[in-house]
Amino acid sequence: MSSPSGTGIRTSAGPSPSVPSRRRRVRLGVAEIGFVGVGLLTVPDLLGIDRVTPLAQLVSFRPYVLVGVAALVVVLVGLSWRNRRLLLPAVALLVVLAVGVVMTVPRTRAEPSPVGGRPLTVLAVNVLDGAADVTALAELIRDERPDLGALIEVGPWYRDRLAPLVEPLGYRFVTATGTDSDGVTDVFGVSALVAAHLGDVTVTIDESRPFPSVGIAGGGLGAMRFVAYHAVAPRPGDVSQWSTDLGELTRYCAGGTPTIVAGDFNATLDHSRLREVTAGCSDAATQRGQGLAPTWPAWMPDWFGAQIDHVFVTPPIAAEEFAVRELAGSDHRAVLVRLRVPQ
Repeated sequence: MSSPSGTGIRTSAGPSPSVPSRRRRVRLGVAEIGFVGVGLLTVPDLLGIDRVTPLAQLVSFRPYVLVGVAALVVVLVGLSWRNRRLLLPAVALLVVLAVGVVMTVPRTRAEPSPVGGRPLTVLAVNVLDGAADVTALAELIRDERPDLGALIEVGPWYRDRLAPLVEPLGYRFVTATGTDSDGVTDVFGVSALVAAHLGDVTVTIDESRPFPSVGIAGGGLGAMRFVAYHAVAPRPGDVSQWSTDLGELTRYCAGGTPTIVAGDFNATLDHSRLREVTAGCSDAATQRGQGLAPTWPAWMPDWFGAQIDHVFVTPPIAAEEFAVRELAGSDHRAVLVRLRVPQ
């Protein structure tokens, strides 16, 4: 018997994917994108993308990001027995973690202490637009007796309050104020503190950037120079100027003159830009195995934060001691470095 007109044999294309299956694939896809994002947040400097917002800001806290990545790897490995597709992201993040650790941990290993040479103590501190306790800073200077100091966000107003407390101890100030100062605050000021025993030094002031730099040379420094330095912070909208400011460090670290550069760099050694422009210099904190000691923000616990205040030196100048000190009223911790300078 023939089949009714218009009818025929129907073939099936097979069962369509179930809704739970599609949802599972979507979730895994979103998770994989998230894993890639975590990798980019952890080592953006290797790809040169740590010079854009928000990576320029976040990379400063890479040591803490690494702790989070390690915890995520442990969780993924634990879950992979139920879903083997999680094993590949776990391995990928483990590689990212290993790379980050290799880039970070060496800053916690001290180099051999320098032998010989004369001692030279350097202070670097940001007083937060002149808000730090003047008496506390004067006591720090009296107790530690630095030979040189980079006093950041110290304009004429803060200097005039500090000077009567420390000039009797045998110090002089050299103060410069940036061109963007409104004449009211200290924020654009940079001052160099110079011990009287260094004698008749020469002063060079660079006002080509929003924050000036103050250079000290000659006298008891001989062929060496000291630079009090401040870079713009890499806030959204200011990253380009921040990169330009850091670029000025090249002439100090690669200029051939024995140099000490101290101050607030608003960058950590996790920033590829800072590593690039300080080629030829060594970080004093890293030399002493304290390259992760936080200097900002001081209102956080002393184990948390970013090291954005530095003392950089050109060889053969080397750090013998490194320490940070709390300073009431400032969001930065003061940095104290005892150097050895070859005769």
